[in-house]
Amino acid sequence: MIPVQKALKLLDHNIQPLGTERVGIGNSIGRILAEDIIADSDLPPFNRSQMDGYAVRSRDTRHAPVTLKIVGESAAGRGWHKDLKRGEAIRIMTGAPVPAGADAVEKIELTKEYDSLVSFIDPVAKGQFIIEKGKEIRLGEVVIAAGRRVTPEMIATPAAFGYSKIKVAKQPTVTIIPTGAEIVGIGKKPKRDQIRDSNSISLASLSANSVASVYVGASVGDDLEQLGNAIDSAAKVSDIVVTTGGVSVGKYDLTKRAMASIGARIIFDKVALRPGKPTVFARRGKKYFFGLPGNPVSAAVTFLLFVRRAIMLMQSATDPAMQRGFAVLNSPLRGTKSRDVYFPARLASSADGKLIAVPLPWIGSSDLVSFANAEALVIVPKLTTFNEGDVADVLFL
Repeated sequence: MIPVQKALKLLDHNIQPLGTERVGIGNSIGRILAEDIIADSDLPPFNRSQMDGYAVRSRDTRHAPVTLKIVGESAAGRGWHKDLKRGEAIRIMTGAPVPAGADAVEKIELTKEYDSLVSFIDPVAKGQFIIEKGKEIRLGEVVIAAGRRVTPEMIATPAAFGYSKIKVAKQPTVTIIPTGAEIVGIGKKPKRDQIRDSNSISLASLSANSVASVYVGASVGDDLEQLGNAIDSAAKVSDIVVTTGGVSVGKYDLTKRAMASIGARIIFDKVALRPGKPTVFARRGKKYFFGLPGNPVSAAVTFLLFVRRAIMLMQSATDPAMQRGFAVLNSPLRGTKSRDVYFPARLASSADGKLIAVPLPWIGSSDLVSFANAEALVIVPKLTTFNEGDVADVLFL
């Protein structure tokens, strides 16, 4: 049995990136960026007005109140391309280029226009309401670094710099194989000694959320040869094969043997973790195999810790780990003698803004209801007891 951190390091050492491809930016949402986005121009590309008003030479307003002559107009897409001279002003719109010679903008509410003249009550400060050329980004600078996940909020940026296509990491393909004679489909009524297959839909959703293409294979019974064939067939069309169930030490726990039978090398097969101790990771070339426990919470937690990390590593993600933080506990928690425990918890905020973890009632690795209401996992290291008010590591779900 190995510590969680050692298991994660073994993953990091074994998982290899899949490579890259170019896609249209409209199809890149959720993908992992595989190139730096470089500015092909300054942004803004010209001195830009922040207000509707008048562009002026600030020194012409030094002795305000003053009146200046309106000689033109600058609007977005229709700039004024003459130099502004002494005693002159131009009407200007928000987002429009500030003409040469002008070094300030006064908003329209603080002026009075009549005929072709505009009056200023107060002096206008140099630089007022102007975003200077290149203030946001300079030509040649990295705008977005490779390794980040493309989001809707991000997508306008490469478009602004002329990227109609961007290079992204290839998406891994994941096949999930439920195992065990007790498994029936979620649309069927279980008979005595049977349970519905809740793991497949859970892990398929987690796979899709981790930027992977996912397939769910047919359930495989307690047969070593049949399981080996199913895993081998899945590996021909997938980068990662995930099985659920059959990873403990019972008579019908066949997953590790099935993986070995198709030539996969077992990297680890027990992790000092609760829930999720009987987790298997194996490799055959650039194909990766995970045997996860059959209990639903164990399967979900080990997927998030290990399989999700592998998916992100295959895409060269900047941070493949789950999002992590600290929270103050509102009740005591006790670890075990030999394993770290990951307790499901809700999150709240204290009056002074601190993050509070509220551990949920939890009866074990089959407690789906508790996990469904969790927002985080509180990590309690082995041989550790936390008291109310202690600060603990949490993984955000």
